[in-house]
Amino acid sequence: MKTGIVVVLYNPDVRHVDEIVRAFSDPEWDLVLVDNSDKANDCFSSSNCTYIHCKANVGIAKAQNIGLKTLFDKGVEYAFLLDQDSLFTPSIALELLQQFMALEKNTPIAALGPSIYCQFSKGIEQGVLQKGKKVSDNLKEVKQIIASGMLTSRYAFERVGEKEEALFIDGVDHEWCWRARAKRMVIYQSLSACMPHRQGDDRIKVWGITFKQGSPIRLYYQFRNVLILARRRYVPLYWKLRHVCAIPVRYIVNRFYFTQAKERGLYMRAGLRDGVILRSGPFQSDKSR
Repeated sequence: MKTGIVVVLYNPDVRHVDEIVRAFSDPEWDLVLVDNSDKANDCFSSSNCTYIHCKANVGIAKAQNIGLKTLFDKGVEYAFLLDQDSLFTPSIALELLQQFMALEKNTPIAALGPSIYCQFSKGIEQGVLQKGKKVSDNLKEVKQIIASGMLTSRYAFERVGEKEEALFIDGVDHEWCWRARAKRMVIYQSLSACMPHRQGDDRIKVWGITFKQGSPIRLYYQFRNVLILARRRYVPLYWKLRHVCAIPVRYIVNRFYFTQAKERGLYMRAGLRDGVILRSGPFQSDKSR
C-alpha cells in the first residue's frame, strides 16, 4: 500500500527538497511537489516524484488541495502534508502511519501530527492555553495541529472537505481541524513521533515576552484571517479571545520594535481593513483594487 506525501514549495532550498525526495524515493511512497514559485524548477522533474508547477502563487491551501487530490485520485488512502523546510523522515512517517491506522479502527480520526521540537526554544512545543488531553502513553487528543507533518486519509478529506483556499495561507491548517471537529471527527498529536520545526524567521524578546518574527506580508494574512475566523461558531472561544486581544500588542511590537517597521504597519493595517469587510484571497495592493 502506497502512502502519499505532499510538499508545498515557494522559492525553496533546492538541496533540502532534494533530501526529502531522496529519503522518500522507495516505491512505498508517492511524493508530490506542488510549487508556488514564479519559475518552475526543472531539477524537481524526477521519476521519484510528481512535480506540479502553479503558474501563479495560489496559496498554501490550494496547493495542498492540488497535491492531496492528485494522490487520492490515484487511489492513495493516506497522505502527509509537509512544508518545504520540514525535517521529516521515513521513520517519523511510519510511526505516525501505524498510529493512524490503529486509531481509525475505533475512532473517527481526521488527522494526526507529530510532536514539534522547536528549533528556537530547543524544546517540545506545548500549547499555551490548550495542551491537549493525553489518551495514552503515545498520543494526546488536541483541537488543532499544524500542517507540517499532518497525516490524513482520503476518507477524512472527503468528509471534512478541502482546505479553505480563500484564507490563502495563515490559519488554513487550524481551520480545517476545527471544521473536522465540528463534524465530530478527532485530531490527535503523537507523543512518540517528534519532528524538528521552526515557525517564523526568528524570535525576538520584547518586554520580556518572546514574539515570532516572520516576513512583513505574512502579517497581512495573520491579522485579516484572525478577524475572519473569529466570527465563526466552530472556532474555539479561547483562540478567538487570545488572538483578537493580542492584535494591539502585536501591532505595537511589529510597528515599533521589529525591522521593516513601516512596511509591517502597512500590511497590518491592510489586514485589519480587509478582515473587517471579509475580503479574502491573495493580498491586493491599493493600486490593484
